[in-house]
Amino acid sequence: MSWRERWLAFRNRTIAKPGFQRWAAGFPLTRRTARRNTRALFDLCAGFVYSQTLFACVRLDLFAMLENGPRSVDWLAERLSLPPERALRLLKAAASLDLLTRLPDGRFALADLGAAMIGNPAIAAMVEHHAMLYEDLSDPVALLRGESGPTRLSTYWPYAAEAKLGSMGAESVAPYGGLMAASQALIATDILDAYPIHRHARLMDVGGGEGAFLSAAALSAPDIALTLFDLPAVAERARARLAADGLMERARTAGGSFRHDPLPTGADLISLVRVVHDHDDDTVRLLLRKVYEALSGGGTLLLAEPMAETPGAAPIADAYFGFYLLAMGSGRCRSPAELRALLNEAGFVGTCEVATRRPLLTRLLVTHK
Repeated sequence: MSWRERWLAFRNRTIAKPGFQRWAAGFPLTRRTARRNTRALFDLCAGFVYSQTLFACVRLDLFAMLENGPRSVDWLAERLSLPPERALRLLKAAASLDLLTRLPDGRFALADLGAAMIGNPAIAAMVEHHAMLYEDLSDPVALLRGESGPTRLSTYWPYAAEAKLGSMGAESVAPYGGLMAASQALIATDILDAYPIHRHARLMDVGGGEGAFLSAAALSAPDIALTLFDLPAVAERARARLAADGLMERARTAGGSFRHDPLPTGADLISLVRVVHDHDDDTVRLLLRKVYEALSGGGTLLLAEPMAETPGAAPIADAYFGFYLLAMGSGRCRSPAELRALLNEAGFVGTCEVATRRPLLTRLLVTHK
């Protein structure tokens, strides 16, 4: 055993002793750390309650009720269809989580986090969606051991079960397509701010859902031609969205499965936005080879998604996405180094990372054929 391992063993034995914990909580030099650790441990225990408080606020549309200014408890209770004492319980809980703020006169107003929820409807959509994840995590040990049976998320995301791909209609993919569009819209501007797509003639978004990223790209680069590739039922819905946005003169959609079908050719820029982390390594290798083959000579690939080893974001990649993708049935967050290795294996060269505004949500790798 190394000196570091012996030190860690001693340290852990010491911290585990109730007597040491009481002493550390009172000793001036350790008091702050001990109290911070106590709070952190309690937050881990209570995290589900905190998330359900947010869920209740979203489900009841509380933030929208406060968008135009502070309201009294009685006013809110009537519109929430809650008894005043229970409305107050929810309002105080939301204020404790910095979603709301309580004014000296007893009224409640939006705090920064609550106001941000109004400006980001994709977050509210994800909060609603998490009801499925929580159901799948009701027995996390069974999930880890593969004993939980079919999960809600594996049936929600149709590409997680390859056997279902050919039998899906447009209506069956509507729920996941809408959620995918909302999540892509949240990060599209970050990607487009980071990379000048106007340098290219045609952008193809692979796994592009209902076209949220392409619609944003069209505004960013008015002269670029657009192609979307996704499952046939999803591409059908994307075509309707792009037509509604007045983009069909410069856009086309193609339906297929990259597992079995070639990708359309002719694009000098291809994007994979939050696609790769949904799949296991063998599937990613196949996808990247298909992208390489479809790109025109000297073309560019944009790979954007949450990545492991992002400073300050370990819980997002390793805890949240770790269990979310396990419940979905495939995929994992990879580090930039792991993604570079997969890109090199597919034949790409010159891979580099381009900084984005919010790397906790998405990082961007740019590579070339």
